[in-house]
Amino acid sequence: MSGAEPSTFELASRPVQAYRIAQWATLAALVWKIGAFTSMYQCYVRIPLDQEFFPAAFESPAVLLITYVVCVICFGTAALTANSRRRILASTGSLFTLSILCIHQGSHNDMTFATAWWTSLWSVWVASRIPLDTSESLIRKAAFVSRCVVSMILLGGAVGKWTTEYWSGQALYEIYFVDRDFWIFNLLRDNLDAESLRTFATFYSRKVIVVESVCGFGLWLLPARWAAGVAIFVLTSIALFSNFYLFSVLLSLIGLAASGFFVIRRAV
Repeated sequence: MSGAEPSTFELASRPVQAYRIAQWATLAALVWKIGAFTSMYQCYVRIPLDQEFFPAAFESPAVLLITYVVCVICFGTAALTANSRRRILASTGSLFTLSILCIHQGSHNDMTFATAWWTSLWSVWVASRIPLDTSESLIRKAAFVSRCVVSMILLGGAVGKWTTEYWSGQALYEIYFVDRDFWIFNLLRDNLDAESLRTFATFYSRKVIVVESVCGFGLWLLPARWAAGVAIFVLTSIALFSNFYLFSVLLSLIGLAASGFFVIRRAV
């Protein structure tokens, strides 16, 4: 044996703990979004959306606001409840409201709701299996699915950067390095001349492409705990070294990835 055996209560609680962390993390992501969401909502109140292809409900600022608020309430309920049925209902409500936010014309292009949607889909499945599966089996399956989701999203981000503009660094140079008011870019502009700054932009951009590509293709193949650690490190670094607002996109994935830490080490 390696170390003490976990208690029956500890074994039984692991899927629930992993589930709750994902709910709290996604709730934090939505709360992190409040400032930007409020500005977005006020903009649509002043300048109403008008797209004939979509039903009026999917252009309405009121629907956008109500759906967002209900979504936040659902995640809070899911995080706090100890009742299995309420857990399933709350996660289903989260998935339903996020589906609306991913379609509504005021929020469809916001990755915060897209990443939260995948976490919510995982949550509905986990919540529905907690009363049925053994805890050890469920947490292993849940961790595997979570790292597959994170791999898929990182690979999607990498694929979007497989272009000449990104590989040369020109795209990120113009987006971030020229005048973006953020600690790392301010520091670089203060300490590098124009040529060196442009060279560093190329290095930075290629590093992003390589890391996202490697994680996209290989993260899901790692052991659960290794995958959780690598995923959380990479996702956190993305926001810390580019834009703190990206935590609204990444926190739900960080909570999702954390499920890998609950996988029980096999005795040897």
